Amino acid sequence: MSYRWSAPRRVGPAFRPDEWELLVRLPGQVVVAATSAEADSPRRTVTEGLAGIEAIAAGRDSASGLVRDVVAEIYHETDTPPAAEEYRDRATGIAGVLETCRQAAAVLAVRTAREDADAYRHWIEAIAARVCHASGGTDLLGFGGPPVSESEWHFLAELAAAFDR
Repeated sequence: MSYRWSAPRRVGPAFRPDEWELLVRLPGQVVVAATSAEADSPRRTVTEGLAGIEAIAAGRDSASGLVRDVVAEIYHETDTPPAAEEYRDRATGIAGVLETCRQAAAVLAVRTAREDADAYRHWIEAIAARVCHASGGTDLLGFGGPPVSESEWHFLAELAAAFDR
């Protein structure tokens, strides 16, 4: 099964190639950071990774041309979906993604319309939220637990703050 998106590659004239790459790579990095926010079993990590892939693909239906173009670029350049993974050094990996979010916010603030910047931010936050909620609601024995752990809530709050400039 091919995951290649058939739309042509489009880089808006407002973005330099390095800025465009930052915007295209960030959704996958957010998936890994969100799966890393809480130490999970391999099964939960896979569940979260799959939720992240679905959340990225949901951007195809965005009202924002920027978000749709980023999704098209993600699927254009990859033949296989990203693997479910976690950072070995959670704190360092998550800190790096949060810094990349701040960089993306700065790029969006000067290179695109407010509506597209807001749509991109909300899409990134929705990806993270979907990942964090994917395996929640069960404790170690598989019974009712909190839908999102305290460390996942903390990550989601830090992610939102990273986009606030």
